Amino acid sequence: MTNDAFLADCRARLAFDLLSNTWNAVVLWALRDGPRRPVELRERIGGISSKVLTETLRRLQFNGLVDRLPAPGAPSRVEYRLTTLGRTLLAPIDAVGAWAFEYGDEVMAAQEAACTPAPHSPRPRCRTGEQASADVADS
Repeated sequence: MTNDAFLADCRARLAFDLLSNTWNAVVLWALRDGPRRPVELRERIGGISSKVLTETLRRLQFNGLVDRLPAPGAPSRVEYRLTTLGRTLLAPIDAVGAWAFEYGDEVMAAQEAACTPAPHSPRPRCRTGEQASADVADS
């Protein structure tokens, strides 16, 4: 990999874009044990609306990571399964999850510290990463 590996139109950015959507990795992980119907996915994942799940499954299908298959039985139903390409993302997703398990408390502590009141300040100085970056750029 060269120093230009993260510039526009590079393959590394493609991979990061695929994983930057919260639900992409969650849905891929939920499909790791085999095909699932959308209802089963919603139950397994929790906290995802039907609309967002449908959009996510379509995006993953568009990118070649899941297949949409007719499910046996009547009425007609569908289920989704990982493609061979989709399975290749399970190891990176697992690695990110392991990192989050190991370092998540430190990240949350940093976020909490960023939201604590500054000395002699009437309000907390809680900023998102983008706001904090803008503050640094302005100074």
